[in-house]
Amino acid sequence: MSEELETTWRLIREELRAGVPEVAFETWLAPVRLVSRSEGTLVVSAPAGARSWVEQRYLGAISEAALKTLGSPVGVNVVSEGEAVANRESGAPPAREGVAALNPRYTFDGFVISASNRLAHASALAVAEQPAQAYNPLFLHGPPGLGKTHLLHAIGQYIQAYALDLRVAYTTVETFTGEFVAATRGGNFDKFRERFRAVDVLLVDDVQFLARRTGTMEAFFHTFNALYESGGQLVLTSDRPPVELGGLEDRLLERFRWGLVAAVEVPDLGARTTILRKRVCVDGIEGIYDETLVAVARLAPESVRSLEGALIRLVAYASLTGERATPELARMVLGSLAAHARSPLRSPTVAEVKQATAEALDITAEAIDAPGRRAQPTFARQIAMYLARELTGESLPAIGSDFGGRRHATVLHACRKIEREIGERAEARELVDSLKARLGGGR
Repeated sequence: MSEELETTWRLIREELRAGVPEVAFETWLAPVRLVSRSEGTLVVSAPAGARSWVEQRYLGAISEAALKTLGSPVGVNVVSEGEAVANRESGAPPAREGVAALNPRYTFDGFVISASNRLAHASALAVAEQPAQAYNPLFLHGPPGLGKTHLLHAIGQYIQAYALDLRVAYTTVETFTGEFVAATRGGNFDKFRERFRAVDVLLVDDVQFLARRTGTMEAFFHTFNALYESGGQLVLTSDRPPVELGGLEDRLLERFRWGLVAAVEVPDLGARTTILRKRVCVDGIEGIYDETLVAVARLAPESVRSLEGALIRLVAYASLTGERATPELARMVLGSLAAHARSPLRSPTVAEVKQATAEALDITAEAIDAPGRRAQPTFARQIAMYLARELTGESLPAIGSDFGGRRHATVLHACRKIEREIGERAEARELVDSLKARLGGGR
């Protein structure tokens, strides 16, 4: 580590130590080292057995400490010590100017293909092999934690490996917004345009967060047009398909549908078990057998991210207590996460959403489903529909069916209305936040 990196990391470590419990810092964060720093990105290394835990539990804390230290937001990539050493020994060059800092763990080889993501994987690989010729834009959608970001990075890694003349940029909408605001305040739009338009491939995560950000939407619209018209490739991700996105301009939604829209859905039990097997292999975790992985897969069906988080919890518990990671231990450790008889690793049902909403607004769940347009039941129904879409993973038609057989369009209208209410009324925002916390969606 260079003297500059050592100084930077020492300052970040001081902020980290102040922000997490001492035991957690000494156990998980003390061994972490800063490997490299480029514009907008830090790469840190952790011991192989701890890397996943650090990434799952402390990535936000590291990012926050870096922000306080450096004065500007940065992305943080966590690699294992083995990966960091391999890169140094191979003399791997730093990222080219204008090229995304991509997570080296997210490759096509490391992606587990199943019926839930086969189209998304195939289309992502096609785009990586033939940028701007296969599907443009490629729009990947699905609930959080199912592998959309993995595929974005895999596309970037592939292109960097096999098309060295092409420039790749990866960003989240939050980063795009931050840089747009900074350019607005500093009057340096040329650098902003260069960053996002002077590339051949633009990978953008979480475009749903463009909603109601008028200035950012305008900037993104012109960025999209400029890149598309110059023959560049765009790949976008969102937590829902374009037809369900509220708060976005129609002209932008239309462009999102120009290419291919592909879903990433919740994997089945077999796929979840395969994901865990691969994670055990990649992280070099020993002493955990297949029957235990099946037990973990059954207990954490929600997303790849929660699945890996559950595995990390089990491995950490077994390591700290000296017990074997058996199916029984998995059920004990992961079962202890249940709150009021419902594990936070499980999404709430539509019925639970309706009941919680009814209780918060002092009406009955039956009144929410009942026909009619009286103000209180209608508002409660719209809140419950919005939360059902946000928290349950059910499709709009399925949600409509659960609300007295209402149509897909009715659910979509309700969701868009509540999104506006949240943006305009503090009471609505506080109600939704409190219900999310109660239902386990605020975690």
